[in-house]
Amino acid sequence: MKKYKSIFFDLDHTLWDFETNSRETLLELHTAYQLERKGIEKTAFLVAFKKINTGLWHLYDTGKIQQEVIRLQRFHRIFQEFDVEAYDLSLQFSTDYVSLSPKKGNLLPHAKEVLDHLHPIYPMHIITNGFSEIQGTKMASAGIEKYFQSVVTSEKAGHKKPSKEIFDYALTTNNLLASEVVMIGDNLATDMGGAKNAFIDTIYFNPEKIAHGEQLTHEIESLIELTHIL
Repeated sequence: MKKYKSIFFDLDHTLWDFETNSRETLLELHTAYQLERKGIEKTAFLVAFKKINTGLWHLYDTGKIQQEVIRLQRFHRIFQEFDVEAYDLSLQFSTDYVSLSPKKGNLLPHAKEVLDHLHPIYPMHIITNGFSEIQGTKMASAGIEKYFQSVVTSEKAGHKKPSKEIFDYALTTNNLLASEVVMIGDNLATDMGGAKNAFIDTIYFNPEKIAHGEQLTHEIESLIELTHIL
């Protein structure tokens, strides 16, 4: 097994349980904003969020929109799904969501156990396209900031995954060579594609067993498998 000097991790959907943390926040805000009275049922609201949020982040990752569009448009478009035209309300809802969601500390299964295993062996770093000002809050809320030596965001690097440049930035700032690190993430296009663009080995976290034709260094269905690979 190849020996690496360092590990790059994605954060959302790889370590930090975005789905659970987001759902808890959305349900709390749905109640606080009394959205049921506006004809927005809880389950349908969660479904609409997943569809629109995923679509907007895909547009951002592929360079079709700026990150700010997500904040300004996400909940406006969701409300429109229920024929609710309330742009000012959607902006306040967005502000509250971005403030509250990162304070949730749920991690994906085995994340803490794996980080405890890896931390004494490897210096570790986060590479994320997420909003810069909230990544630290997410990590602190989940109690995992102590495991990582740096957090490289797309805003800090001036480039976003899957561009080679964000990985080059992480390598340069940490005095590493591409051959010395491996990237672990859940997104084939941004995490795996970006790492391959930078000639970095890949570990694809694929808990849903999504079929694909990509050539990857490793593929795992559970984070616990990392203890056997690294």
